[in-house]
Amino acid sequence: MQRVRDLLETRQVPIYFNSVVAGAVFALIAPATMVFEATINPALAFMLFVTFLQVPLADLGRALTRWRFTSALLAANFVAIPLLVAVLAQLLPVDPLIRLGVLLVLLTPCIDYVVTFAHLGRADAKLLLAATPTLLLLQMALLPVYLRLILGDAAAELVRAGPFIHAFLWLIVIPLVFAGLVQLWAARVSLGARVSSILGVLPVPATAFVLFAVVAAVVPQLGQALDAVLFVVPFYVAFAVLAPFTGWAVARAFRLKAEEGRAVAFSTATRNSLVVLPLALAVPGALPVLPAIIVTQTLVELISELFYIRTIPRLGRAVAA
Repeated sequence: MQRVRDLLETRQVPIYFNSVVAGAVFALIAPATMVFEATINPALAFMLFVTFLQVPLADLGRALTRWRFTSALLAANFVAIPLLVAVLAQLLPVDPLIRLGVLLVLLTPCIDYVVTFAHLGRADAKLLLAATPTLLLLQMALLPVYLRLILGDAAAELVRAGPFIHAFLWLIVIPLVFAGLVQLWAARVSLGARVSSILGVLPVPATAFVLFAVVAAVVPQLGQALDAVLFVVPFYVAFAVLAPFTGWAVARAFRLKAEEGRAVAFSTATRNSLVVLPLALAVPGALPVLPAIIVTQTLVELISELFYIRTIPRLGRAVAA
């Protein structure tokens, strides 16, 4: 199972791109928007469950003991990046739906495939993996605060408490709780360990199916979202260029080792697009604009990761411990 899992993880980029292309082709040949719209939430719930299962929830305390790295990681993701996003957001159109979609995805650091890319980019992936529970909990707590600060009253009008809380509970909290229970089961019973091992192969296929379903649902309505998508692409490219250097600058300020600094750079550059997708879909009138904006960021990011794994390892060795 581990060999299959490693193979899937190292080939994530082509798998995800092929899923997007397949979803677009399927939508053009046999459009079934309503069918795929109904599929998105269950697929997301399962994807998040198997994704959270890979997050070492028991390592939350261990991550906190590496206080310098954890402090740098949190400062980069929850102070420096929100400031960067707030500045760049001034370039976005006044349409609150577009602004909300961009902010949802760029204010939330990735907790899953960033670890694989960090490993490929000669960063301290194990330390980053141990910090993922902290990143997940803090981003969910701080996201409404950031939206209110940057969007003001527009956030209150779009992000209604009822649907948002419902989506957060059923598509994030419950999968997270079940993932924690399976981790406990796996730690105590051999059958649980085998089940966990089998489920550990599924995050990449589950993510690929979510991308397929979202694209298949959005493409028939893309005409309504095309202007928004084209407008946010340069914004995402600017973020992709600036974010890793922002993370690296924070790492230097905290005098991290080179491998730790690269981990912070990967974290600031890689966002939690599919984890926030259910929250975006809870917004009234979300389709097709919000999912189109979020999936567009995913595609820009996947292309960027190909550059990151070649360029971030070159970030200096001069940062002292």
